[in-house]
Amino acid sequence: MMPDLGKYAVPVLGSYAAALGLLGVLVALSVWRFRRMRQALTEAEGRARMRDV
Repeated sequence: MMPDLGKYAVPVLGSYAAALGLLGVLVALSVWRFRRMRQALTEAEGRARMRDV
């Protein structure tokens, strides 16, 4: 099912691998930042509640 890439197989497949790797890194960083920000927001809300009581 894969097309014959001839002498360009290695660069083309390497480019695909690099692109997928970068997408994986971007997704992982986004998830990490989301969790960090959610934790910071939860802590800030907790401090605000303690101040209001």
